[in-house]
Amino acid sequence: MLGQASLFAIATASALVSAAKPAPGPAQTYAKCQRHSCGNPLLGCPPGTLYVSQTDKSANFTKIQDAIDFLGNHTAPAYILIGKGIYTEQLNVTRQGPLTLLGQSAKPYKGIRYSNVEDALASDEAAFVENENDVQVFWNAANHDHRFADNVFTSTLVVGPSLNATYTGAGPNGYPVDPATPFGCVDFRAYNVDFRNNEFPRSNGPAHAVAVAYANAGFYSCGFYSYQDTVYVGKKGNAYFYDNIVGGQTDFLYGFGTAYLESSTLSLRNCGGGITAWKEYLGTNTTFENKYGVYISDTRVVAANSTIAPVIAGKCSLGRPWNWQHRSVFMESYFDTSILPQGYTPWGGAPQNVGPKTFMAVWDDRGPGNNVPAQIASNLTKVLDNAAVMPFRYPVDVFITEDGEPGNIGWIDSSVLKGGQ
Repeated sequence: MLGQASLFAIATASALVSAAKPAPGPAQTYAKCQRHSCGNPLLGCPPGTLYVSQTDKSANFTKIQDAIDFLGNHTAPAYILIGKGIYTEQLNVTRQGPLTLLGQSAKPYKGIRYSNVEDALASDEAAFVENENDVQVFWNAANHDHRFADNVFTSTLVVGPSLNATYTGAGPNGYPVDPATPFGCVDFRAYNVDFRNNEFPRSNGPAHAVAVAYANAGFYSCGFYSYQDTVYVGKKGNAYFYDNIVGGQTDFLYGFGTAYLESSTLSLRNCGGGITAWKEYLGTNTTFENKYGVYISDTRVVAANSTIAPVIAGKCSLGRPWNWQHRSVFMESYFDTSILPQGYTPWGGAPQNVGPKTFMAVWDDRGPGNNVPAQIASNLTKVLDNAAVMPFRYPVDVFITEDGEPGNIGWIDSSVLKGGQ
């Protein structure tokens, strides 16, 4: 750790440097397939790609879930191109073989990013622009007053081998999972698809936009919108987010597994609880060393719009510990004035879930909401130096296999992967 004087000097110097950084482009791996092609929508797509459209009579299916179900549980890679439109359905992916959902969009082909990271760094006004993909998936449900047996029933998208594996449960360990449970999808990907859960226009119970457990899932230029518990990464889940927008109010990045967000936007629709809420799973089928947690890199954390900005100024916590083994790190990210000066907060009430393994950290962040002296004074937010952040710096450092083997990044789109191939 650095001393307070050194950290204050670093923060002051950072404030004097332009916040703008070279903008990374979108993932263009399937750009030719995703663009709107006249006459043949599957032009440039991998062989065997299924086509879903609500309006094109040449499509194989009109519903996304029907296409997913048609594929079955074979292990060969599968691809689904989704035509422009609003789809009201709940998606459930249990297959083990690789599956890629491709939202029709001209943005990847034109090199246009979805999250507009650099715009917010150059001007706060740009932070108030909410993008939309041409493909939208809605499923509105919230676990208000325990309406459902578990939060997972609210999810717009679920990626996991079984219902049991994706349950959140309660208490320090959540719902118990049979150690014999097989791993789910080894390589799930979605490009340019928005997943929305707007049951209430405020935080009023868990309302997942996505849930990932016992699976590897990568999301590229996607949007996830809800208010409470927007993104859930469950037990043995690995989730990578690149050029995404995640909107929420309360604990909208939460879980047991490992999540890494890069070159994205966290859109603060209001403040409640914290942005992150994590806990390490202490079950008997996870006894190996791990780095379960949520890691946010080169991402803007900003008010969702100009109306909410003055309401939440200085009030939004970076996170709170779901149990005392919470682990999260914000790295090289931009904080607008919405962020609470001290950074992180305890859980609130009793217990506060703060212990010797609680790790709520920041490193080399910037922006008017990045108050290093207040973070240090909190005795809760850990301000890391270059050496202390290295074990968590890149995806290769944090993602592990279901059996605990490190360096598990083969399922991530290599065209945008940083820090090791």
